Amino acid sequence: MISLETLSMFLAVSENDLIEELAIALLASPQLVLFFEKFPGLKKAIMRDLPKWKAGVLEQLKNSAVPGDLAEEFSRFQHFQLLSHAHFCQQLPALLVWLKQHASPFAEKAHALVAHAGAPDVVSPPQQTLFLQRWRLSLTLQTLTLNQQLLEEEREKLLAELQQRMAMSGQLVPVLSERDDAAAGRLWDLTRSPLQRGDYQLIVDYGNFLAGQPSLMKLAEQLGRSREAKAIPAAEAPLEEFHHLVREPAGVPEEVSGLHQSDDILRLLPPELVTLGISELELEFYRRLVEKRLLTYRLQGDAWHDKITQRPVAHQQLNEQPRGPFIVCVDTSGSMGGFNERCAKAFCLALLKVALADNRRCYIMLFAHEIISYELTAGDGIAQAIRFLSQRFRGGTDLAGCLDAVLIKLATPVWKEADAVIISDFIAQRLPDELFRRIKQHQQQQQQRFHAVALSDHGKPGIMRIFDFIWRFDTGLKSRLLRRWQR
Repeated sequence: MISLETLSMFLAVSENDLIEELAIALLASPQLVLFFEKFPGLKKAIMRDLPKWKAGVLEQLKNSAVPGDLAEEFSRFQHFQLLSHAHFCQQLPALLVWLKQHASPFAEKAHALVAHAGAPDVVSPPQQTLFLQRWRLSLTLQTLTLNQQLLEEEREKLLAELQQRMAMSGQLVPVLSERDDAAAGRLWDLTRSPLQRGDYQLIVDYGNFLAGQPSLMKLAEQLGRSREAKAIPAAEAPLEEFHHLVREPAGVPEEVSGLHQSDDILRLLPPELVTLGISELELEFYRRLVEKRLLTYRLQGDAWHDKITQRPVAHQQLNEQPRGPFIVCVDTSGSMGGFNERCAKAFCLALLKVALADNRRCYIMLFAHEIISYELTAGDGIAQAIRFLSQRFRGGTDLAGCLDAVLIKLATPVWKEADAVIISDFIAQRLPDELFRRIKQHQQQQQQRFHAVALSDHGKPGIMRIFDFIWRFDTGLKSRLLRRWQR
C-alpha cells in the first residue's frame, strides 16, 4: 500500500512546511504564551524539544498509510497519465463510473468536464490535458486534507501532553529549580511520566517543608560545593619579579607642617600677596622672590616609590573537585521516624535540586533490613521520587549492609566519582573492621568522599570517624525551637 509520504512527494506537497505551520500555531496558543511568561526557563527546554517533536511528527506522516480508495484513485491517475489520446477516450467511461461508485471528490467535476466536451469519445487533446490537471489538483487537495487531519491529531496529542507536563512543572519549579534555567530544563525532562496532580503533590508538600527549614537547604548546598586548595611549594616555584611600593619621607603636598622662606608663589601667605598689590612695595616683593625669602607654607608628606625585587611566588590554586553523582543512603529505622523522617526526605529533595542545577545524578538507597533503590534523575525520576517519599521509616538499622552496597556501586565506572552521603542518627552497631578498612582504601586510593549527615547528637563516635565530612542538623526540640526563633 502506498504511504502518505510517497503520495505527498508525487503531488509536490511539502510536509515540512505543514509541520512548521503547525508548530508556529502551537507555540502561539494562549496556554503556552502565559506559561512561557511565568516560567521563562522552561520555555528554553520546550524549544529545545521542538525539533525532536517535528522529527517525530514527520516520521509519523511517513509511516501513515493512505486510505485504500485514495491510493487506488492515485494509481488510476498515474495509469491515465501514460495513455495515448485514443486509449484515454476509450477508458474514460469506465473511469467515470469508478469515480462515482467510490464517492471520489473529483467525480462530479469529472462528469462536468466530459459533459462540456459532449461525450467521452470526442474529448480533444487539450480537454484531456485539462481533465488530468483538474484530477491532479483534486488528489493534491485530498492529500493536504489527509495530512492536516493527521497533523491535527498529533497537535491534540502533543497539546494534551504539554498541558499535563506544564501543570506538573509549574508546581515543581519552585521546589526543585527556582530560577535556574539548567535545572528547569532537566526538570522538564523528568516530567515525561504521565502523573496526576495528586501524585506529585507529595513533592510539593515536602518542598514546602524544606522552605520552612532554610538551614537544611543551606546544608545541602554546602555539601554539594566541596572544594580543595592545592599550593605549589615555595622551593619548587620559579623566581618572579615582585613589584611593591616603598614609602619614604619627601616634600610632597600632603599636610601643612609649618612656615619657611622660599620662592613657591603657589603657597604664599596672604600678607606677602598684599605687598604685591602696593606699588611702593612691589619692587621689594620681586627682590625677596629672587632671593627666595618670601614667607610660604611648608608642606610635608611621604612619597611612594616602586621597588622591584626577585622572590619565589607560591601559587594558590583552587581546584574544584569533580562534581560527580550523589549516592544518598537514608536510614529508615524506627528511630528515624517522625520529624527525622521528614527532614531526611526533605534533605534528599534539596540534594536533587543541587543535582539538577549541576547536571549530576542522584541515587537514593533506603536501608533497614533490606536496601531499596531509586534514581531521582532517571527518565521516570519524578515517579521514583514519589515512591521514595511515600515510604515509611519503621525498620532496623543495617548500616554495614548499606555501606557495603555503596562500595560495590562506587567500584563501577559510572559511579566512581560519586559522593556517598549517609543520612542517619547513627545510633547503630559497630562496623566490621574489614568494612572499615575497605572504606579507608576507597578514600585514600580512589579519592572518594564519604559524607555523614547526622540528625542526632547521640551518634556513635566509632562510626562517625570513617567519614570525610560530618554535617550536623540537630532535630531535637530545643534546636528546632532555636532555628524557628532565629528565622
